[in-house]
Amino acid sequence: MLIFVGQVQQKQPPDTIQMMTSEQWFKPTTIGSAALLLLTSGLHAQQKQDLTYEQAFKGKATHITKPLPAIREWVDGEHYLELRPDTAGGRMQAWKIDARTGTASVYTAPIDGPSVEIREKDVFYKDVNGNSVRLTNNVIEEKNPTLSPDGKYVAFTRNNDLYSVEVATKKETRYTNDGSDVIYNGWASWVYYEEILGRATHYRAFWWSPDSRKIAYMHFNDTKVPVFPIYSEKGQHGYLENTRYPKAGDPNPAVKVGVVPVTGGATTWADFNENDDQYFGTPFWTDDSHQLWIQWMNRGQDNLKIYSVNPESGAKKEIYDEKQKTWIDWFDAVPFVQDNKGFLLQSDKTGWSHLYLYNMDGSLKKQLTSGNWTVKDVLQIDDKNQLVYFLARKEASTRFDLYKVSMKTAVVTRLTKGDYNNAVKIAPGGKYFITTYSNLQTPSKMALMGNNGKVIRELGDSKGEQFDNYNLAQTELKTYKTRDGLTLPLTITMPLHMAPGKKYPILISIYGGPNAGTVYDTWKFSNTQQWWAQEGVIQVAIDNRSSGQLGKMGMNYIHRQLGKHEIEDYMDAAMWLRSQPWADSSKICMTGGSFGGYMTCMALTYGANVFTHGMANYAVTDWQLYDSHYTERYMDTPAENPDGYKATSVITYADKYKGLIRIVHGTMDDNVHMQNCIQLIDKLENLNKHFEFMLYPGERHGWGGLKSVHSSSESNRFIYNNLLNRAYPAQFQQ
Repeated sequence: MLIFVGQVQQKQPPDTIQMMTSEQWFKPTTIGSAALLLLTSGLHAQQKQDLTYEQAFKGKATHITKPLPAIREWVDGEHYLELRPDTAGGRMQAWKIDARTGTASVYTAPIDGPSVEIREKDVFYKDVNGNSVRLTNNVIEEKNPTLSPDGKYVAFTRNNDLYSVEVATKKETRYTNDGSDVIYNGWASWVYYEEILGRATHYRAFWWSPDSRKIAYMHFNDTKVPVFPIYSEKGQHGYLENTRYPKAGDPNPAVKVGVVPVTGGATTWADFNENDDQYFGTPFWTDDSHQLWIQWMNRGQDNLKIYSVNPESGAKKEIYDEKQKTWIDWFDAVPFVQDNKGFLLQSDKTGWSHLYLYNMDGSLKKQLTSGNWTVKDVLQIDDKNQLVYFLARKEASTRFDLYKVSMKTAVVTRLTKGDYNNAVKIAPGGKYFITTYSNLQTPSKMALMGNNGKVIRELGDSKGEQFDNYNLAQTELKTYKTRDGLTLPLTITMPLHMAPGKKYPILISIYGGPNAGTVYDTWKFSNTQQWWAQEGVIQVAIDNRSSGQLGKMGMNYIHRQLGKHEIEDYMDAAMWLRSQPWADSSKICMTGGSFGGYMTCMALTYGANVFTHGMANYAVTDWQLYDSHYTERYMDTPAENPDGYKATSVITYADKYKGLIRIVHGTMDDNVHMQNCIQLIDKLENLNKHFEFMLYPGERHGWGGLKSVHSSSESNRFIYNNLLNRAYPAQFQQ
C-alpha cells in the first residue's frame, strides 16, 4: 500500500524492482573449491528429482505436501470438530477435540443438524437422526428451501411465488399469487442475483425473521428490462433462451420489499416507490425481529442509505446515509451489538475499509479502527467483553492477520504472529482460534492459539515427506513502480535449471477486477506450476492499483475509466520484466478469464507494444455490453460517460493488435455474452488480423467436464507452440 510501515512501500528507486523477501534474488555468485566439494558430495548424497508428467497432470502422488487436519467447526468455546478417516467404516468420522488438552472423543451428534433439500422436484426434510420426510408433492419444482430459525417451517419458491410448508403437518401456505415470467416473489431478477444478492443465494430473495414469525422478501418486476436472446444449437432447430438482462444504461427491474406473517395474509410493503430508479441491497432483521433494516442505493451508486422499516406498517426511518464521490459497495452484514443498543459497520469512506460503532439511531458512537490499511472481515463480536475480532491487511497488504479491537477504547491488538498469511476459525467467545498460516516460502501449517496470541498447540504441517527430494521452483514476492509513482506487488516463479545467458518466455496470469487481487504472501504450491518451471516458463502474477492492495483509495483511480489504469499498471510491470537479462521480450503472454479476459484483450491491443501473446477467456470487450449494476458502479451510464466507454473498449484499439491472441468463449454464457467476443472478432477480421478463436457449445461463464479437459489441453498447446517454440508433447495427446 502507500506510505506506511509494513505495507508495500512507495519510496523505492524508480527504475528498479524491489525485493519484499530475500535480498539475494539471482545475484551472481562464485563457488570456491571447498564449497564446490561440499556441493558435489551433497549431490551424490541426494540427487533431487523433477516432477513427471503423470505427477503434474494425472494426479500421481508426489508426497511433496500432505493434508492438514480437517477441522470442521467449533462445537462450543472449548471444543472443535475434526474429521478423521474411519478405516473400518470407509468414511470420515467426526471427533470432538478439547482445545486445551487435545483430548479426542468420538462425536456422535449430527454435525449439521436438521436440513432440507430438493429431490425429485420436491422439498425433503432430514431430521437430526438422518430420517428423511417428503414435505411437498407437486409437478412444479420448488426452489431454495430454507428452514425457519425454530425449525418448524420451510420457506421456498415455486413458479416465482413464495410459499412455506409446516414440517409437522406438511400444511402449505401460499403468500403470493402474481408470479409470472416477468414477476418474481422471493426469486431474484438476474442482475440482483449476479451483482447484489450474490451467486451464493442461488436466486433466493427471502429472509426469515429471527423469531420465525415473519418472512421478508423482494418482489421483482422485469417488464421493462430488455430481453437478451442466448442461442442454443441443440436439436434439429436449436432454441433461444431469453434472459431479462439490463445492460449499461438500460431499465432495471422494479423492486419492492415486503413482509408477510408465516401464517399467511396480506404483505406489508416497505414505504418506497418501486418505480424509482434505485437498488435495494440485502436486508437485515434486528435480533428482536421488531425491525427490518433495508439498504437503499441510488442508480448512480454513490449514495447508500439504511432504513429501519416497521414490519407491521411499512413505515421507514433513515438510520444511515453515506455518500462517496466514486461509488459505494453494499454492506455484507450489519451486526447488532450490545443487546440491540448499537450496530457495527465496515465502511471504506475514508479510502480504507474500517470499523465504526453506531448507536441504534444512527449516531456515531466510536470509530474503532483507522489508518492506511484494510479491514477484511469481522469474524466475531464478543458483547460480554466488548471485543470485535477481525481479519485485516495491516502488517502488509499482501497478508491477513487476526486482530481484536475494544469497543470501549478502540485499542487494536494483533493476535497472529510472524510474517505469515492467516486463515482463521475462531471459537465462540473468542478464547481460542485455529489459524492456517503460511507464506510463499513456508508450506501451510495449522496451530491452535489463545486470544493472548500465544500458541497452545501446533496442529499440522503440510510439508510432505518427499518435499526435500524434489527440485522445486520458488515463488518470490516483489514490487513494481507505476508510471505515476505507485508501488504495487507481483510474484515471480522462475524456471528451474536456468542456463546462463538464455532468455525465457513470461506467462502472466491475472484477473484484474476491482478489489479482486491475486498477489498474496501465502503458500500456493501446485504441480502444474512446477511443471512449467521445469519446462522453462517464467510465471508471474501482478496486482494493479484497484486490486485492494491500496484500499479504496487505489480503487478510486479507475472511476469512469474502468480498465485504463489497470492495463497501464500491467504494462509498467511487464516493461520491467522485458528489461531483465533473463526475459525473452518476444514472448510476453497474458492469460485470464472474465475481467482477466478483458485485460488480456486490452494487453494485445492497447498494450500491443508490450505484450506479444494472450489467451483471453469469456472476456468483456466493451463495457456497454455488460450489465447495468456492475458497469455503472465504476463507469456511470453510457449517456453520462460516452468518452469513458470509448476509451475502455477493446474494439477502440483493435487496429493496434499485432501479436497472437487466443479468444475463447462459451456459446451460452449468460453473464458475459458471446456478443462481446463476436464484436471483437468482427473488427479483427475487417482489419485482416490473424488470431485464434475457440468456442464451447452450450457452455456458460466457464466450463467443466470434457470441455474443461479440451480447454486446458489447448492452453498447454498454446504455451508449447508459441512461448516455448516446441511441438506439443506426445504424452499430452494420449
